[in-house]
Amino acid sequence: MTSGAAPTVRIEPWSESDLDLLRRANAPEMMEHLGGPETEEQLLARHRRYLTVKEPGEGQMFRVVLLPDDVAVGTIGYWEKVWLDGTVYETGWSVLPPFQHRGIAVAATLAAMTHARSAGRHRYVHAFPSIQHRASNAVCRRTGFTLMGELDFEYPPGNALRSNDWRFDLADPTHALLPAE
Repeated sequence: MTSGAAPTVRIEPWSESDLDLLRRANAPEMMEHLGGPETEEQLLARHRRYLTVKEPGEGQMFRVVLLPDDVAVGTIGYWEKVWLDGTVYETGWSVLPPFQHRGIAVAATLAAMTHARSAGRHRYVHAFPSIQHRASNAVCRRTGFTLMGELDFEYPPGNALRSNDWRFDLADPTHALLPAE
């Protein structure tokens, strides 16, 4: 990839074979802003949740594949969340350390927002990165999320986290998303 060029990624639905990717994303440096690494039991439960899509539009988890190398470099997804006085999507992502700071999370987020828009179920997608997580907050800015403010968020359960509430409007035609595959 040439310096400054946007990376090309593909998002693929989460599959049974992605458990190892989830384990690699569970490294201490990757989970620093999320309450620390999960146990093997928690990872297996998360993997099962990622594999389960109850009905179209409820959400989807993906592996992020860097092209042209065709290598899995991270995870991204969106899921339904009751928020304030309605239901929205929440999103989250991770990119493995050797592939960070290349724009991969931005490209993957735009692809996931395209997928969420095509589901046509909710207008808004929220992201709740820690206020200390500079990289995730930068992804939100670069992909067109609007900062709604700071709040206290609990993630994982029992772990207080000071977060930013970023909102992406799927109905906003000015958001230039990637073409749906």
